[in-house]
Amino acid sequence: MAYDTKLGLDENIVAALGYVGIWIAGIILLLIEPDNRFVRFHAMQSVMVFLPLSLIIFLVAWVPYVGWVIADFMGFPSMFLVVLLAFLAYRGMKFKIPLIGNYAYRLIYE
Repeated sequence: MAYDTKLGLDENIVAALGYVGIWIAGIILLLIEPDNRFVRFHAMQSVMVFLPLSLIIFLVAWVPYVGWVIADFMGFPSMFLVVLLAFLAYRGMKFKIPLIGNYAYRLIYE
């Protein structure tokens, strides 16, 4: 059963958008979806995964000579993770990334 959200879309679509928009969409969804726990869980997990990952990739890219190469090798798996998590959220799954997912789950559901 799909529940509606403040955006007027199914919760699966909105949860997937929380991953596609990386951590920025996660923060926005945390602010505009106060009632839907499924969307809030995926938004929180998106913020907790992709905000530190984005900062790490940004800082690594500043390393002289080889930083941008290392950042590219970190960025490609990150984009795969975005697509995978968005797909799982769209399917209605509460996939928890180890450690981070459990913490996000406790913040939202408890």
